[in-house]
Order: sequence, then structure tokens, then C-alpha cells
Amino acid sequence: MKTSRRNGESRKFDANFKGPIHNRGCTDVLCCLLFILFLFGYFAVGILAWSQGDPRKVIYPTDSRGQFCGQAGTPLEKKPLLFYFNILKCTSSLVLLEFQCPTTQLCVESCPTKHLTLLKAKLSLDKKDQEYYKQYCKEGTNFSKMSAPEILREGLCPAMLIPSQAFTRRCLPALGTLKGVVVVGKETTLDDGVGDKVNATDLLDAAKKSNVVVEARQVAMRIFEDYTVSWYWILLGLLIAMVISLIFIVLLRYLAGVMIWVMIVSVILVIGYAIFHCYVGFANMKGDPGANVTIKDLGLQTNFSIYLQIRQTWLAFMIILAIVEVVIILLLIFLRKRIRIAIALIKEASRAVGHVMSALFYPLLTFFLLSMVIAYWAVTAVFLSTSNEQVYKVFNNTECAYSRDTCDPKTFNTSNIMAECPDAECLFAFYGGETLYHKYLIVLQFYNVFLFFWCANFVTALGQVTLSGAFASYYWAYKKPDDIPAYPIFSSLGRALRYHTGSLAFGSLILSLVQIIRVFLEYLDHKLKGAQNKCARFMLSCMKCCFWCLEKFIKFINRNAYIMIAIYGKSFCPAARDAFFLLMRNFTRAVDKVTDFLLFLGKLLIVGIVGICSFFFFSGRIKAVEEAAPSLNYYWVPILTVVVGSYLIAHGFFSVYAMCVDTLFLCFCEDLERNDGSSDRPYYMSPELHEILSK
Repeated sequence: MKTSRRNGESRKFDANFKGPIHNRGCTDVLCCLLFILFLFGYFAVGILAWSQGDPRKVIYPTDSRGQFCGQAGTPLEKKPLLFYFNILKCTSSLVLLEFQCPTTQLCVESCPTKHLTLLKAKLSLDKKDQEYYKQYCKEGTNFSKMSAPEILREGLCPAMLIPSQAFTRRCLPALGTLKGVVVVGKETTLDDGVGDKVNATDLLDAAKKSNVVVEARQVAMRIFEDYTVSWYWILLGLLIAMVISLIFIVLLRYLAGVMIWVMIVSVILVIGYAIFHCYVGFANMKGDPGANVTIKDLGLQTNFSIYLQIRQTWLAFMIILAIVEVVIILLLIFLRKRIRIAIALIKEASRAVGHVMSALFYPLLTFFLLSMVIAYWAVTAVFLSTSNEQVYKVFNNTECAYSRDTCDPKTFNTSNIMAECPDAECLFAFYGGETLYHKYLIVLQFYNVFLFFWCANFVTALGQVTLSGAFASYYWAYKKPDDIPAYPIFSSLGRALRYHTGSLAFGSLILSLVQIIRVFLEYLDHKLKGAQNKCARFMLSCMKCCFWCLEKFIKFINRNAYIMIAIYGKSFCPAARDAFFLLMRNFTRAVDKVTDFLLFLGKLLIVGIVGICSFFFFSGRIKAVEEAAPSLNYYWVPILTVVVGSYLIAHGFFSVYAMCVDTLFLCFCEDLERNDGSSDRPYYMSPELHEILSK
């Protein structure tokens, strides 16, 4: 009796109970109102961000006046490229601090193609040189009447032009190598126009710092090119994954037991083949020149195929796959008795899915709603991050008390700064602001992230309540399928939205708070990476681990609470309590994690089949279709896309099964407590399920 009190009272027989209760009232109304209020606030933040933000700031390069180069409908429409007066100043540490070179930047039509100094252009008898040079000076410069020293003193033109090429819409030095030496236009040194010489290696350092993401952009461009030539093959691969998933679901409906064992054996064989393939790749490279280079020595390479040319990569793959194989085999050995119970539940779930086929298509609605939530969050985040104003600062070459102070370019020439610092310039530095809106911009970003978590968790919760309500209707139908209500998915969705929006918002809010704390801990961990305080790092790691466990536990509680809400229509807290106590009273029968493991093996099998086929196709190893395979920079790009997409597709289908199994198990536990199998109190479960689970 003690155990019964500790884990709550068992359910009593109720002749009127026929499954999900229809006469129910609204639950957790206060949380529903709070959720709606926060949603209105979210929309207000979005409108505010859209009115203040300007995504062009991350698309177009910006000149020293904060104007966008190449923007349509502006005077700079035909000047899409950004030109630096003195690229050498980009070696300054200021570039890393404020992401801005301390030199005048100008929007131009094309990059300079030859080396020419201002003095040579002024002294040249050829007017073409003067016209050529003038296009890289500030607008309104009187190039013919002003002397070279006056032009340089006013900062109207660069001291020299060097051969450049456009990259990421910026004019960077056209660097190359000649017999192992860095050159610019076949020259190792250049005249800077003021009597000094500039080495090509100095220009190389400046070019690297002026665009710190050059390598990343190169990789991104190559990946984009691969997508443009392989997208239709990727779609075909995802379509094949969907067909295989549907075939698998249909076969589970009629051959659940056989399919589960076929799936287990197939996963072991697929991983075993992958281990063998890695071993062959590792063994065949023995003695190859350069194959024994380590990944650490190789460093970060933009051409990822290089990693497949060293033995250590194949050895690492082989070890990882071998560990996965051993873990799966050990789990199957230790869980062999539980697998029989899990198979019985999956068989019953297959029957339920067969009678509620519309449940297989519900993940499409979840995917659509999540896509809207993600899109709204991403767009709002971009507009918030680009809603700062243009900030101008004082840049100078000599000592100046006003260095890096904010300034106004309209009044700068008549200010005291020019009198004290003759070489100073008022240049665009970055986007920021000192208004109330800009001061609380980080708070708005935090609010955006928090509402993203809350809305995403709410959509997931809505899907769980809808599916569990539909499958509970199936279980509590005494004569199946005659007693199953019409359109169970739509009925369950309607009940969830009409009565339980507050309960779903409550459960989602608790989970979102934990997730936000985890994000904050990750931020602290990133900030403390360079710290020497080992105690603080240890405590932070412990907190991250604890909150990870807490998140998993809350997800488990929420999932079962939503099932009880779908059946009884209770508020979140009573439903969570009843579900938890019901599971505790039937702790020895719990097999939900075993079924999750078996369904995960099904996902792995589908991903493995599609992944191996795509690997042989995109790598050109199938001779029959070798010519049809697209030419790629990185053949792993479409392979990885197909693998991830296949997993998401398989997860969408199998998540329906997982929710069905969890719902049927809770209903089974309720059935055992309410009924005894007699003619007056018959069981609603199938005889096969009762035979296995009641032991």
C-alpha cells in the first residue's frame, strides 16, 4: 500500500470511459494569455526590426561615407566594387577589432589593372593616364589644377594604383607567384608614390587582413557551384529515401516482427561493409608518398578531398564505425528479452497506423510550421543585426588626441580636430548607435532567440498531442475499426487548439527556459576558453552536463504529459503528475527506449542504403552511370545533403511510430488498472499484447 501511495492511486473502473474525453474545458488559461501576449511582443519586435534594419549592409560593400556600392536605384549603381586608397593600412589590428580598414574606401566601376603613381599620372603627357587615375579619386576632385602634394594632403586620391582583381566585390592586389616568389603583375616591389618601395609580400598580408573570410568564401562558392549542378540528383536521392521509408512503413504494417529482425541484421551488415571499405582504403595507401602525413600536420584545407588521400583519415573512420558496431551488438545482446516486448508494441503500433493513415502525413504540417518559425526568427535576427546607424570615427597616421573618436563627416573639415591633427580623416567605421533602441538591441536579440525556442517547442508539442489523441482513440475503441471516430487526426488537432493551447504553451515554456540557460552556459564557456581558472571551467562543465540531463528529463515528462492531456483534458501539471506516477507503477514494463533504439536502427538502415548508393554515384564509381554523374568540386557535398535529408525524412515517418508506441504503452497501463479481462470489464488491448506485456 505504501508503494501505491508513493506513486499515486491506481485507476478505477469507469463504465463511461471510452477514450479521449470530449466534454472538456480550457486548461492553463493564464499561460495561454501569456503566450499570446509574448507573441504580440514578438510581432512588435519583428516590425520594429524590419523598420530599422537594412539587410543590404551584409550584401553590399560600404564606402567611407557609408554608401552601398552597386545598389540599384542609387548614383553608385554602376560602381559595384570597393577600392582601398592604401591597402597596406589593412594590416592594422583595427581591422580585427572593428572590421574596417583605416583608409579611404571608394566605390568604383572596375579595379585598376596597372601600376601607376599619382606623380607619374600628373607629369604624364598622355591625358588617358590622367583620366584613368581620376576615376579612383573622390568625386569633385580638380585633378588638373591641383598639385600632387595638395591632392595627397587633402586625401582626395590614392598615392598609387596597383594591379588588382575583384574578389567578394573588393579590389584586392592581383597577387601571384613567379619561381616561388610573391609578385604583383610580375613585379616583386612597387613604387608607393611617395618615394618608398612596397614589397609584394606586404600587399599579400594586407589583402589577407582586408578580407578575413576569403578562404571561407572560396569554399562557400565551390559548395554553391556543386549544388547548382547536382540539385536535381539530390532531389532524386531524397525522393528515393521517401519511397524506401514508405515501403518500410507498409512492410511494418504486415510483417513487423520479420522486418525488425531484417532491419537489425541489415544495419549490422551495412556498418560492417563500411568498416571493410575503410580498411581497404587504409591498406591500399600503404607505401604511397605522403599517405602517412597526419591530419594535425595537414591542418585546415579548403580542398577536403586531400584528407581522403592520407591513411589516418581512413583509420579514424574505421575505428569510429567499429566502436558503433560493437555498441549496437552489445545492446542487442543485453536487450534481447526487451526486444520481444518492443516488437509486440511495434506490431500494435503498425495496426494503429494502418487504421489512422493520415497520421503519416501530419509531420508535413509540423515541418511547415517549424519552417515558418525558423524563417521568422532568421529574418528578424538579420534585420536586428543590421538596424544600427552609420558610425564615423577619426582615423590618422600620427599621434592625435582625437584618434578613434566619433565624428560627423559634414562638419569635420571645419572642426578643431583638423587644426590639431592635419592628417586626420573622418571615415565610416561600423554600424552602431547610441539611441535607446540601440542600447537595448542585445535584449531584443535575446527575446528573438527565446521566442524562437518557445514557438518551436510549442509546434512540436502540438504535434505530440495531436498524434497521441488520435492513437488513443484507436486504442480505446472496443470494436476496431468500427468504433474508431471519423477523422481522428483532425478531431485531436481541434481539441488541442481549442482547449489546451495554454497547457502546450506551459510545457514549452519550461523547456525553453532550460534551453536558454544552456545557450547562456555555452556562451560563458566560449568566453572562458582562454581563462586559466580550472575550477571555474570544471564547475561550468558540470552545470552544462546537469542542464543537458534536465532538458532530456523535461522532454520525457512533457511527452507523457501531453499524452495524458490528449486523453483526459487535464492541465499540464496534473497531467504530468498522473503520467509520471503511472509510469512508476509500471516501471518494470517500460520499453519505450528499446523501441526508440529499434526505430533508430530503421532510420540508420534507410540512411545507410541511400548514403552508400549516393557515395558510389557521386564519386563516379558506378561505371554504368559514370557519365551521368555531375562534375563536382567536393563530391561529399551532395552526399552529405542526401544523407542528412534522408535522416530527416525517415525521422518524420518513424516519429509517428515512436509517438504511437508511447501512447499505446500508457493506454495499456491504464487498461490494466481499469479492467480485469472479465466480460463486465474487458481489456481493450489485443490478446498478443496482453500476453507479453502483462507478465
